[in-house]
Amino acid sequence: MALILFNKPMNVLSQFTDSGTAGSARATLSDFIKVPGVYPAGRLDRDSEGLLLLTDDGRLQARIADPRFKLPKTYLVQVEGEIDDAALAQLRRGVRLNDGLTRPAKAERIADPQLWPRDPPVRFRKSVPDCWIRLTISEGRNRQVRRMTAAVGHPTLRLVRWAVGDWTLDGLAPGEWRAAEARL
Repeated sequence: MALILFNKPMNVLSQFTDSGTAGSARATLSDFIKVPGVYPAGRLDRDSEGLLLLTDDGRLQARIADPRFKLPKTYLVQVEGEIDDAALAQLRRGVRLNDGLTRPAKAERIADPQLWPRDPPVRFRKSVPDCWIRLTISEGRNRQVRRMTAAVGHPTLRLVRWAVGDWTLDGLAPGEWRAAEARL
């Protein structure tokens, strides 16, 4: 059984082929990972960065990706504006989105993390401050973190998934991967 931890760079699709428009040259997992028979356990949007798990075990893939198992996923999120305690409390209680109330999340403001530069960089605006939060969720709706931060008045500028369960990005540069022990 294989389990791969991959630090997905920005603008890379979470799939091995690009089924987009003819002639598009978008980067995919096949540009980085040459291990046969592994597939992503869950997904990470093209405009998001960070930890993506891949496996060749269907049961493990389901345990990682299926929201029924409530595997925590931790994100480092740069948001627009200075987030306050009220907005953090709202994230912790659950946020009403157009597809229903989210499960309660763990949310805290953090110092700027020591991350790699993003390519392309986040647009800097002198007149609009930003800050970072650590957000841990246990479900995986489409663009959920971005929708949650926007719902509390702080749109996401940069989104990096740092951890899934006990697996983390620690020591992996963008585009790098390593094999890991499958433990659930």
